[in-house]
Amino acid sequence: MSFAFQRPTLAAAYCDSLAGQGIANATSGLFLAAPRRVGKSTFLLNELIPEAKKRGWTTVYIDLWVNMNANPADIIAEAIKNKIVELDSKLSKIAKKVKLDKINVMGTFVLNFANPGLPENITLTDALRILHKVAEQPILLIIDEAQHALINEKAMNAMFAIKSARDQLNNQSETTSLMLVFTGSNRDKLGHLVLKKNHPFFGSDVTPFPLLNKDYTDAFTSWVNQSLAAGNQFSTTSMYQAFKLVGHRPEILRQIAGKIALSGEASHFAELLQKDALSWQNRVWEEYENDFNSLSVLQKVILQILIKKGQPWLPFSEESMQTYSQMTGQHDVSTATVQTAIQSLRERGLLWQSGRGSYALEDGSFAEWFKHMFSEKC
Repeated sequence: MSFAFQRPTLAAAYCDSLAGQGIANATSGLFLAAPRRVGKSTFLLNELIPEAKKRGWTTVYIDLWVNMNANPADIIAEAIKNKIVELDSKLSKIAKKVKLDKINVMGTFVLNFANPGLPENITLTDALRILHKVAEQPILLIIDEAQHALINEKAMNAMFAIKSARDQLNNQSETTSLMLVFTGSNRDKLGHLVLKKNHPFFGSDVTPFPLLNKDYTDAFTSWVNQSLAAGNQFSTTSMYQAFKLVGHRPEILRQIAGKIALSGEASHFAELLQKDALSWQNRVWEEYENDFNSLSVLQKVILQILIKKGQPWLPFSEESMQTYSQMTGQHDVSTATVQTAIQSLRERGLLWQSGRGSYALEDGSFAEWFKHMFSEKC
């Protein structure tokens, strides 16, 4: 039997807030940020969606990283289209039986399965309204790694269309008809959906997704020890300490614990796990160090300023240009030179730029390494 850890209270609290019934009101949208591999998607799929279904909600889950080569707007439109057909059992049965490429939905538009996305005369807002009508239930739309929608104008327009559908549907009823959850592995990136007036969900807040804690490691330790000999047992304290070292990442912890358990040395878990966890952390940080050391002086300064300032950072402002000159000792730093440096950082996967010219670190964990190594500079 595989190990599973549930947080039903958290799932229920989120659903309450989405419906406008909790202490926190998230009827405008719930934006959850946390590093990668800490269990966000697992929670959404295994806990939040089942809780929503218990409440009679129709759920649509979309992972924008499922195909990094596709435009996020197309991924979203395709998911909505497929859900409409899935919910209309008559349409679904007909399509499967006679292998139709096209289906007429409610006499409103034709869904073409041979072509991705929606018909030209149907907007994403229209499709969400039709989905709600077909479902005859509240809709919970979950977009995982939503910051990927910031990469271009078409994808951003999809975000505005979702907002429009939310406003139209929710204003037509006393209850919440369209609920939205957006997650991201980079808080700064996700913030570009909510921070400014020209952002689609301006006024909403980005909330830290609660990391798994000692309750998780205690339950995991108890589960593992059931399969181990009496003299080869893990301790709850050591398990939790190791969990913190690997950044509260369940998958990494299980890999390390499994290796030690098979070796028959779980009784020495504290020292072995700390050694392995530190080794894992050092490998990641060594990559950051190598990347940073290979940069030019100006590129290093740009990253340092971004980490210190966070959002908003204006790379070509008079203040920024003066700071570049002061910190590099170069008095001939030009806008073109800065632009070239930024482009190189983007190509190296260190700097991210939205379709509207805002910037953030590509990997938020890089800032943790930098602050650890150069704390006096931040």
